[in-house]
Amino acid sequence: MGQSAEFGKFLKAMRSRLKPEDGGLPGTSGVRRVPGLRREEIARLADVSTDYYTRLEQGRNIHPSRAVLDSVARALRLDSSEQAHMMDLLENCAKSQRPPLPAQSVRPALKQLLDAVGSVPALVLGRRTDVLAGNHLAFLLLADFPSMPAAERNLTRWMMLDPRAKELFRDWNSVAAEAVGTLRVDIGRHPDDAQANQLVGELAVQSENFRLWWAGHRVARRSAGSLRLHHPVVGDLELNVENLTLPDDPDQVLRVFSAKPGSPTADSLTLLGSFGAEAATAWEPTQTTDNTDASGAGFLTDSA
Repeated sequence: MGQSAEFGKFLKAMRSRLKPEDGGLPGTSGVRRVPGLRREEIARLADVSTDYYTRLEQGRNIHPSRAVLDSVARALRLDSSEQAHMMDLLENCAKSQRPPLPAQSVRPALKQLLDAVGSVPALVLGRRTDVLAGNHLAFLLLADFPSMPAAERNLTRWMMLDPRAKELFRDWNSVAAEAVGTLRVDIGRHPDDAQANQLVGELAVQSENFRLWWAGHRVARRSAGSLRLHHPVVGDLELNVENLTLPDDPDQVLRVFSAKPGSPTADSLTLLGSFGAEAATAWEPTQTTDNTDASGAGFLTDSA
């Protein structure tokens, strides 16, 4: 059934989180046999037949009109990110033969920008939340991605599997769950990405939290937010986070961490940046294909 099955699973997961009062339906006494609203209740709210909605959940009809999809989204109380993900799942159904995804590389001008904003941590994230490039301060703040084997330079993988990430993020549960939601958005856009599916399989095997969050079909598309860290060198930090999608490659995101001017966090970032300042040029993969080797030689640093 391909990605249409994922479309149905997403609808079912969204339905299971709702309560009768969420849809303006009268409450029922006793315990329901299954969590959430029933199919016929969602169908009634969406003004479609129960049979039609059932076929949507079963992946047997993947050509509903936009009006029907909008009605289903309202019935399921989807937010804008969830509705966009629903459309991704529908529009990107797995096809018989898709060409391999093009390799991602970081433009030289963008690398220069990473150097120029060296006083604030900044990363370039690609498909699957792969770390494509970053400045020295970002690696001091989070993790030394350049020293990792190529297959491990992934933000979500590091966040889920490295115990130091749990120590770094003061709100690890919410931050990690959001990272999983971001990965799910990517899977919805690129269902045939073999490396993404391999990553999901690895994380599902190794992380109980990942299995739980992945099963919930949560999606996350945040352009901005905040972050609380407890850094092993400079202590507690409160940072603003901006995610800027790059117009020439919508699968690349420039993530910038900043602090309020004059705040203790700003002073701590300055202190952190003083460590290893001689190596403070931006890093990026030496290879431009997604099939980087696992030797750990996939990043380079320019001479000053």
